[in-house]
Amino acid sequence: MKATIALVVATLLWAGNYIVGGIAVQTLSPVELTWLRWLLASIPLLILAQVVERPNWAQVLRRWPRLLLLAALGVGGYNLLLYTALQYTTPQSASLINAANPAMMVVLAAVLLRERIGWRGVVGLGLGLVGVVLIITDGALASVFTRTPNAGDVLMVGAIVVWSLYTIVGRGLSVPPITATAVQGTFVAALLAPVALLGGVRWPADAAIGWAVIFIAIFPSIGSYVLWNAALKSISPGRAGLFLNLITVFTVIIAVVLGAQLTTPQLVGGVIVFAGVALSTLHPARALASQPVRDDATHGR
Repeated sequence: MKATIALVVATLLWAGNYIVGGIAVQTLSPVELTWLRWLLASIPLLILAQVVERPNWAQVLRRWPRLLLLAALGVGGYNLLLYTALQYTTPQSASLINAANPAMMVVLAAVLLRERIGWRGVVGLGLGLVGVVLIITDGALASVFTRTPNAGDVLMVGAIVVWSLYTIVGRGLSVPPITATAVQGTFVAALLAPVALLGGVRWPADAAIGWAVIFIAIFPSIGSYVLWNAALKSISPGRAGLFLNLITVFTVIIAVVLGAQLTTPQLVGGVIVFAGVALSTLHPARALASQPVRDDATHGR
């Protein structure tokens, strides 16, 4: 029960990254927000990694090339694309497209790793594609070839491709998950520092935006990862992965409560995406329960 609550809270906090991030990027650039987020989060994460996981830092640092690539893809690249997308599209639309991420992972695993996709995967991916196109075109499917789609929605598709690559590259990484996140966050903070500082980054003058940055640094960046990895001690990655779709559910609910409007094409498209993901990625509960816990099975936003 505790593990289930931890997973629910973790996904709720990741949903907050969409809502609060969408507010923050109206004032801060995506580079500024990404840099400030990981600048603030890296040191607490490094301390937590030492306290909770007690890693062999010498062995961790020997894997720096792969950790650097992962940082560029998931911690840096995904967030830069997400925050740029949120400058042009709504949090609920971005989160609905993000729901297709598991299906995208299936496609890339089939292409890059030669994993078998099967008929369920093919049909599920087809449904997922229809759902995403429905969201991007706001229901006008026939216009996909004749009109320019929303730039934010297209960027969000790019974000889920990058995150899927991040997940595939991270498979089998023999570094504890909180430690890996802390090191990747540190790499991103260091690499973006020259760009951010040359761009004249400053702490937001608007107190509300400042608190938004602090929220993103503490809750989605630290709290979610700690809760997620704590839950994985008693729940298999396969079962835990099913909770990731709650990010979309929570984002849509919060956005609607705050006054956003959910269009019919977004709602229908989201349902189709979920159906496609379920068909292409879900397995019988017994098989999910038997999957071993692996260090490479963590997810986050």
